[in-house]
Amino acid sequence: MSRKNKAGSPNLVRIFTNGIFRDNPLLVLMIGLCSALAVTTEVVNGIGMGLSMTFVLLMSELVISSFRKLIPNSIRIPIFIIVIAAFTTVIDYILKAYFPDLSESLGVFIPLIVVNCIIMGRVESFSSKQPPLHVILDALGMGLGYTWVLAGIALIRELLGNGTILGFEIIKGYEPILFFTLPPGGFFVFALFIALNLALNKRLSSDQSGSDCTSCPAPGCLGCITGERQVDRASSSKPREDL
Repeated sequence: MSRKNKAGSPNLVRIFTNGIFRDNPLLVLMIGLCSALAVTTEVVNGIGMGLSMTFVLLMSELVISSFRKLIPNSIRIPIFIIVIAAFTTVIDYILKAYFPDLSESLGVFIPLIVVNCIIMGRVESFSSKQPPLHVILDALGMGLGYTWVLAGIALIRELLGNGTILGFEIIKGYEPILFFTLPPGGFFVFALFIALNLALNKRLSSDQSGSDCTSCPAPGCLGCITGERQVDRASSSKPREDL
């Protein structure tokens, strides 16, 4: 019910914003971490990987949603993989043709978008069941959530590990901290982002529960946060005929 407005249609704003914070694919769902931590040593790599993944996710979800009623259930997974692989190949050739340095820097992680759990998960759980407008917003939200996390992690790692941002020297005479350019540094910064996102979600949840849970026996619960508790209260207000 929380994803629907008064007219009964899904809340389009909620669909878009879910992937940015509440259901962020990296910070909350924690999928697609391998490529995320591997490419975030530089900001340009993080942005390039994020936009590439967003393109593949958007186009794959849109195509599969448009033809979802024609795809036999028994062969849906092979069809999903073929569609994802096609758009991955497109973005791979685009990078090689117009951004060769970025393509070389990202290396094998662009072709590996085919098996990225984020894309397959959204295609299977969302776009195969929803109309095109909804999947466009979902793909853009998930892609934006993925990209901002990559860019943020890369910003900190490049600044502290190299003393630069986008290759430009920011701190003159700075002694780079090698730790942040290595995998342990990536996990450390990633953990900080998870903590920040949890704190932000907790703050947003408490703000919502304060206005919607005045008569709830357990304010701040998941039912209150999602709006499902409102339905429970409405139904509980009706007299029980079976008593």
